[in-house]
Order: sequence, then structure tokens, then C-alpha cells
Amino acid sequence: MLAFLWNLGAFIVALGILITAHEFGHFYVARRCGVRVQRFSIGFGKAIWHRIGKDGTEYVVAMIPLGGYVKMLDERVEEVPPELQHESFNRKSVWARMAIVAAGPIANFIFAVIALYFMYLIGVPTVKPVIEATRSGSPAAVMQLQHPQQIVAVSGQAVRNWEEVNLALVSHIGEPSLSLTLASDISSSDDAARLNGKTYQLDISKWHFDPDKESPITTLGLEIYRPKVVPTLAEVVTGGAAAQAGLQVGDTLLAINGKPLQDWQSFVAQIKAAADKTLQLTIRRNGDQLVLPVTPTAHKSATGAMEGYLGVSPIAPKWPDNMQLELQYGPLESVTMAAQKTWRLTAVSVKMLGKLFTGDVSLKSLSGPISIAQGAGNTASFGLVYFLGFLALISVNLGIINLVPLPVLDGGHLMYYVIEAITRRPVSERIQEIGFRFGAALLLVLMSIALFNDFARL
Repeated sequence: MLAFLWNLGAFIVALGILITAHEFGHFYVARRCGVRVQRFSIGFGKAIWHRIGKDGTEYVVAMIPLGGYVKMLDERVEEVPPELQHESFNRKSVWARMAIVAAGPIANFIFAVIALYFMYLIGVPTVKPVIEATRSGSPAAVMQLQHPQQIVAVSGQAVRNWEEVNLALVSHIGEPSLSLTLASDISSSDDAARLNGKTYQLDISKWHFDPDKESPITTLGLEIYRPKVVPTLAEVVTGGAAAQAGLQVGDTLLAINGKPLQDWQSFVAQIKAAADKTLQLTIRRNGDQLVLPVTPTAHKSATGAMEGYLGVSPIAPKWPDNMQLELQYGPLESVTMAAQKTWRLTAVSVKMLGKLFTGDVSLKSLSGPISIAQGAGNTASFGLVYFLGFLALISVNLGIINLVPLPVLDGGHLMYYVIEAITRRPVSERIQEIGFRFGAALLLVLMSIALFNDFARL
């Protein structure tokens, strides 16, 4: 219940910020173009707060936080007194109307740059993308590694951490090949590592994966380097199978059914395979060895299979200093980095949207408000810098989606105005109405698929 409330609260905050940025773009440019704005609303439905500004605009926060709108004076909507007609939206030039409509999505891109600017100014702790092996039979099997190496570029695009690797890999879905540049000297600077790195060409023509259950990194066959986990318990979930068996924080796991533990991953695998089965767990506590019977409870996994769950987590291992990285920049350099990151997010998002329509990306990858709420809650729990990165990502996607030429979106209005600018006459009301109905129907279908995907993930 607490997790649900946390996710819901983070979702409302995130959506409120992004909607405000989007609608402020429309509002600001409309005012600059001499259009009278009657209402600036964040949310729909009954107002829970409102105020009339000195500019005559009614500012509203409404009960349903799933959108917002800027209501402008418009003769097509209501009767306008003759003395105010010069402030009506429909009386403005087609170029002014285009600017007002485009300002919303543009504001989302600007907000993304601002959010990322503060993220880089604060600093993002992360780790370098180091791999220690590749899986045989996978696209990455062409790379035979003798020791851990760092991925420094994907198809020539520089990458510094796993997030950037993930974005770069995803953008190649549906393509015949990609290249990975690896550097042996993990301690060297990024530029030096790329210059001295070795590039491998990977055949990905048969590379497919389910984004809900699999990672593009692991399905490509890359074995991520992780420091060895010491099997000493840092957490025992209250009421879980481990707590019921008497396990405590600080216990060190030694063996299962008399067989010594090899590593944490093998321990997890054995627990998953022992749903509702009693195991004899050997531990060390305060210098003494104890044997405790434990019965992992059965939980349904993402694939639908029943897996054992114990309810413990180990002490987090320390990453080697040469693999740790903090992406932190000064006030001026942060502007450049934020702009570059926004451009990269935009390029990847546009690519993925295109591949959605070509069929290279499944409709299963569409996410709705539930997935966004979970993402908001997760990133907010990690800290401000991660929440800022999440806001930037969603803001970029919001801007792109609104530019899609569907008549119910900003992009659809822009499409009509471009036609008007070319033909020197507005698109007929009948054509616009047909377009709006088609756009609304298509948008409803896509939203239904996204919601279905959300519930399926749950």
C-alpha cells in the first residue's frame, strides 16, 4: 500500500510538472502573439484551486491530474465582442497560430534540457559499462574476452555508462548489424579509450527480445561485470520465509543442504528452484555455525513460473574505484551535456516510434500511466538526480508524441496550418471534423493497448 501511494504521489508530481511546462509554452507564446488567454488549467474537472490574475487569466488546478489546457479567446468556440476580436486566436496569422501550437512540445524539449542541466550540475553517480565475458551462440560471441573490458562506443556513438549503452542498443532493433568498441584499459580517459579500443561488428539480424522480461544487454550476449557479492545478509524481510526460519541481519551464508555456496547468483538460483521445499541452510553467526531449515515461499515470476522466494538481500559489494564514475560538470559544461543528452533521447525516441509503425518494435512495448507511475516512484526513491533524468525522458516523449500529425494532437493542428499556409485557405470544417474523429479513435486504440500492457506487466 505504501509503495502504491508513493508511486501515485510521484506520478502526480511528475505529471503536474510536465503538463505545466507544456501548457506554459502555449500560454507564453499566445500572450506574446496578442491572444487573450481566458484560462490556464492544470488538470481537468472541478477546480480545487483557482485565481484570477492581473492579466485577466483564470489560473486553475483541477481534480483530475491527467492533462491540462489553455483556453484562448476564439470566435469559432464562442461569440466574441467586436472590441476584443483583435485578441481572438482565429484572427491571428497562420504563422502566429503555428507558433502557439508548436510552443507546447517545444517547451517540453526545453524543460528536458533544464532538468538534465540540474542533474549534471548535481552529479550522477554511476559505473562504467564493463563486460567480463560473452555468451556462446549469441550475437556478441564474436568477441572473445580474456579479461574485463569497457564498452566505449556503440556504432561509433560514445557511451559512458550502462544507461547510454542500453539506449544505443535499443535504437538498433530491427537493423542487420551494429558495432561495439571495447577498451582494455578501464582506467584511461574516455577519449583515449575510444582511440585505443578495438571495434567488433555484430550480426543482429536475428536479434529479438521481449522488453518486458529481457534486457537488450543480456539478450545480445553481454555478460556484465559485477563485483563478487559477499553472502552476508544486509536485510531480512519481516514476515518472509527467511525471518520465519530465524535468519538475521549479519548472518553469513555458508552452504545449502551441506554443499558450500559458490556465489550469490548460484544461491539465488537454488532458492528459486526450491519453491515450498525445505532446505537446510548452514550459516555463520557471531563465530558459530548453525543449521536452519528454511522453506522458500512460492511466488509467480514474470514468465508465469512458480519460483522460490526467501526474502533476504546481501551487503552491497563495493565497485572497484577505476569502474566508478560521477557524471558531474560545471555550470557552462552542464548546458552542453544536457543539450546533447536531450538530442540523443529525442533521436532514440523518434527511431523507436518509427519502428513501432514499421513493426520492428512490438506494440507490447507501449507503456501507459501505470508504468509511468512505477517509473516515477522508482526514480524518486533513488534520489533527486534520477527523478530529474526520468522527468527529462518523459518530457521528451511527451513533446514527440504531441508532434505526431494526429488531428487531436498539436501535430495535427500544425498539419492543418501547414496546409493552410501552402493553399492560402483554411482546411474545411468538415475535413477537420473527420480528421479529429479518426485521430481520436486511433489515439483511443493506442491508449487501450498501453493500458492493457500495463495490467499485463502487473
